[in-house]
Amino acid sequence: MELKDKKVLVFGTGLSGIGAAALLYKKGAEPVIYDGNVKTEPEQVKEKLGKDIPARILIGNLPEEVLDELDLAVLSPGVPIDIPAVNMLRDRGIPIWGEVELAYANSKGNVLAITGTNGKTTTTSLLGEIMSLHQESVFVVGNIGTPYTGVALETDEESVTVAEISSFQLETIDTFRPKVSAILNITPDHLNRHHTMEEYIRVKESIAKNQGEEDTCVLNYEDEALREFGKTLKCQVLFFSSLRTLEQGIYLEEGRITYRNGEKKTVICHVSELNLPGRHNYENVMAAAGMALSYGVPAEEICMAVKQFQAVEHRIEYVTEKNGVVYYNDSKGTNPDAAIKGIQAMDRPTLLIGGGYDKESSYDEWILSFDGKVKYLVLLGETREKIARAARTCGFDNILFADTLEEAVKICAERAESGDAVLLSPACASWDMFPSYEVRGRKFKEYVRNL
Repeated sequence: MELKDKKVLVFGTGLSGIGAAALLYKKGAEPVIYDGNVKTEPEQVKEKLGKDIPARILIGNLPEEVLDELDLAVLSPGVPIDIPAVNMLRDRGIPIWGEVELAYANSKGNVLAITGTNGKTTTTSLLGEIMSLHQESVFVVGNIGTPYTGVALETDEESVTVAEISSFQLETIDTFRPKVSAILNITPDHLNRHHTMEEYIRVKESIAKNQGEEDTCVLNYEDEALREFGKTLKCQVLFFSSLRTLEQGIYLEEGRITYRNGEKKTVICHVSELNLPGRHNYENVMAAAGMALSYGVPAEEICMAVKQFQAVEHRIEYVTEKNGVVYYNDSKGTNPDAAIKGIQAMDRPTLLIGGGYDKESSYDEWILSFDGKVKYLVLLGETREKIARAARTCGFDNILFADTLEEAVKICAERAESGDAVLLSPACASWDMFPSYEVRGRKFKEYVRNL
């Protein structure tokens, strides 16, 4: 769609919405920014936009006369596609794009796109470092912090855009076509948004829906749904596995991350050379390496990048050691499966801080994964009673409650002994107490350092 002189509704005032509005303005469109939350302050939105981007700002109800003027609507990822305001747009035949679709339609070069329930940020960050070693024009975008719309107009034909793509963003793609895509894993998450596991899987798998024979999709062989999905694709498929040897693909063999292409085997690195603990991180490395290899990056460049790479903030991040107790920030463990990986990475007795916003998850598997490592489970947030019931049903009774994260940190510090670990890995989103998992993680680090 030619955007010049079009009136476009940007639904959402977060980073994605601001990025979309800026791109639209630069393309000659007239952005109208809308947020249904009546608590949103128009002046704060104007401040985020900056002086150079004039835009009409609407808060609360969406006026009928505005709907009559619209040529396009762009949804931020946090906006559910089935709410009344979006249905009003749809009923009027107004085209609805997501922020990713808008960015893709206005960018150049190739896209390497990563989705999955867990591991997206680490894999995206690592792949970004690999690609930056390989060529000059590389952009790392998505949930990782920089909106795709924020850099789309800076790309050229030689650019590579490495994109972390959530299920929320995949709901609103149309022509989006990565040169290489990856689905790391699919476990229950965001069911309050997608309603059924079948729909969540369908949305995740849509990352590859426009890929053709010259494109590649990298998939986790140990995920049964993805193994079957690979059989249906028109594009090339590259599997990775941390549990078995593959005749074709990338896998773990005696501690070595190995790529096998027919009879030829190439060792990328040994896991002892990585700065990332845990089998889930080995899978992240395999996925990033597989994507880079599919793009044509030499194995020696991949090896160099993965050895240098450090863990991302908020994902099993070492904070400090106090009185012989090591503190880890895994605030990005926002669902039970991610939190399972957090506890699996611990190699000492652990006091675990959990709880938060309820995404309608089940916590039994998380509790059962404690495997004797967890000395105390300190719970807070709106899910604390729900998790406590699940824990007791699973036979775990060492449960303590806290009203704030700061109190939880103090409880752990009082109960921990030299040689223990304290791990924030909530298995829940942060939205009941904090605006984001990043804020939660930074506050945790602040409270720990102030002990």
